[in-house]
Amino acid sequence: MTTDPSIQAAGDEQPASQPDDTGAEVVVPNQELVKELLDQMKLRYLVDDDGDVCAPWENFRTYFMFHGEDEQQTFAARTFYERTYSIDDRPRLLDAADDWNRRTLWPKVYSHTQDDGTVRLIGETQMLVGAGVSLNHFVRSTVGWVSAAIEFDGWLRKQPGMAVDTDQDEGPHDPGQDPA
Repeated sequence: MTTDPSIQAAGDEQPASQPDDTGAEVVVPNQELVKELLDQMKLRYLVDDDGDVCAPWENFRTYFMFHGEDEQQTFAARTFYERTYSIDDRPRLLDAADDWNRRTLWPKVYSHTQDDGTVRLIGETQMLVGAGVSLNHFVRSTVGWVSAAIEFDGWLRKQPGMAVDTDQDEGPHDPGQDPA
């Protein structure tokens, strides 16, 4: 996976980039920049009803979202893993998530128990971007987050008793399919 760290935000609504004290290009990222980066990474994506960009894979989907306003704006990548576990599996699932969280920087993984009693895992990472961020840092972080989301999916499958199925695809879904 290679990306061009010199990608530019496009369109009239995009904030102008400017160099910081070190000469690095600083931007205030937005959804158009995320889409451009995903295009360069050759990842398919869709935009959901809330306007969030979603890159769907066979067994998980990653949403790229912006929250907050002005200098407090946060960029988050949140991955929803599709495998469901029973409530009885939750202690073992939490042990695996704790192990991952101790060993890695991101994504930080937590469980979510649904109304029907099934348990799923969610991975999340975020950064403040409202005051601007180095374009190179934004690109490298986002690429790293995507790679880590894929890595976690593979890591979890290799943990004893955690694989629900073994026929897994590492590539993104067709964006025309329902990612849920």
